[in-house]
Amino acid sequence: MFEREEMPVTSTRLRVLYVSDLAYQARGRRYCDEDIYLTSQLRKYFDLAVCHPLDAQALMDGFDVVAVRNSGPVLYYRAQHEAFRAAATDAGIPVFTELTGKGDMAGKQYLLDLFAAGYPVISTIDRITDLDRLPDTDVYVAKPKFGADSVGLTFVPRADLDRLDYTDLLVQPRIDFLYEVSFYFVGREFQYALYAPDPDQRWVLEPYEPTDADLAFAQRFVDWNDVRHGIQRVDACRTQDGALLLVELEDLNPYLSLDRISPAVRDRFVQAMKTSLIQIAKTRIR
Repeated sequence: MFEREEMPVTSTRLRVLYVSDLAYQARGRRYCDEDIYLTSQLRKYFDLAVCHPLDAQALMDGFDVVAVRNSGPVLYYRAQHEAFRAAATDAGIPVFTELTGKGDMAGKQYLLDLFAAGYPVISTIDRITDLDRLPDTDVYVAKPKFGADSVGLTFVPRADLDRLDYTDLLVQPRIDFLYEVSFYFVGREFQYALYAPDPDQRWVLEPYEPTDADLAFAQRFVDWNDVRHGIQRVDACRTQDGALLLVELEDLNPYLSLDRISPAVRDRFVQAMKTSLIQIAKTRIR
């Protein structure tokens, strides 16, 4: 697991409210381990406290930055999350990742928008009248627009698509892909990539060396997103013909799989996160 280091003495220290649901149960990984590690490292540089996402709004006034990390699917507490976003914006309190993101933090409407704009993304619709825009296949994937971590995801035969309630629902073809790969960024700077060689084991990840074309693919979506400070994860699948298609642009609380990368890469990520937190703190409206 992760190693701890001694904490150096510093003078001026920012106050960071680190938002995490330490008890959240995820399939195939322990989110809490990642947050325990990250907070142990960030405490070297900041005065830091950890709170549950439902407590963030009440506590945030006492901090310079709110860092939202492994806070669980917003689907479970959408009203409270929207209230937190509105309160932080009104008070001018910086939230890491910035609330200007157009990816998953705003729901999955971006998949529809990017598909319509011709970006390399899995074909996506949200009404049965657009079914002719999807490839003809036997099975489709239906998922909530505000879902995460596969919550609410179902596989639907083509014959049953007209029986779905398309309120806040997306439908995509089930893709026969070679593997999934994720690209991790702090701000708009690439940090590392991981992939799942076995499509049936999404979270059994290994380090991935991206090609220049792979990085250009991922960078295109990060540059499209309206985020300067924060963490973004570009999830893609490699199709049978070798192309990459966007699966998700996760900019709310992406799991980082830090235990799957080398200590040197992990240290570099922590430094990038520290720098980004310092930069976003300067945007606070006093």
